[in-house]
Amino acid sequence: MAGHSKWANIQHRKGRQDEKRGKIWTKLIREITVAAKMGGGDIATNPRLRLAIDKAKDSNMPSDNVQRAVQRGTGSLEGVNYEEIRYEGYGLNGAAVIVDALTDNRTRTVAEVRHAFTKHGGNLGSDGSVAFLFKHCGRMFFAPGTSEDALMEAALEAGADDVIPQEDGSIEVVTPPYEFAQIKDALIAKGFSPELGEVTMRPDTESDLSGDDAIKMQKLLDALESLDDVQEVFTNASME
Repeated sequence: MAGHSKWANIQHRKGRQDEKRGKIWTKLIREITVAAKMGGGDIATNPRLRLAIDKAKDSNMPSDNVQRAVQRGTGSLEGVNYEEIRYEGYGLNGAAVIVDALTDNRTRTVAEVRHAFTKHGGNLGSDGSVAFLFKHCGRMFFAPGTSEDALMEAALEAGADDVIPQEDGSIEVVTPPYEFAQIKDALIAKGFSPELGEVTMRPDTESDLSGDDAIKMQKLLDALESLDDVQEVFTNASME
């Protein structure tokens, strides 16, 4: 997201996430199941599971659904065995794209991902082709008008990696990925509530797209996100 329009992009993206909120329960259940399988069913000792359950709560998923997903992950309920796969590729004008999937059929998933890239003007790359352009971290964005000095003091005291003022007056706080939840809690306790917060792949540099290229790139991202096996899609494209 370009600095001068970052806040507008954040608000647009938040709206898009809200529109999709009713469609993501299946993806969240898969993530909860895999997180519990890998790290156990206790959110106090499994930060990945806590993040997944927090997302489920934000999406108004019933607690019974969450509990069953945890039980399938820990083995107390029978469930499907999902495999984690990451795909890397390119969109319009070489913009980098990372696709994280959880699947029980690798052949099906790679075919669907490749088809989405090809249909919308991109191409699937090899492992490692774009991942080096991103950093795995937590990101929180605070509205223009937030006190930069006070937020910086609170964020750094809570353990944040960086506090980045933007040209439009918004402020970004970057955290270690698995300390995101407690840093967010600490900031909220001090009166700083982020407009958008997530653990993500943050691009080191951005690829600016506008006009038809931006429209086509968004169609590619939407096509990838709509695939049943795809959990997350990350890009360094900044679309006007």
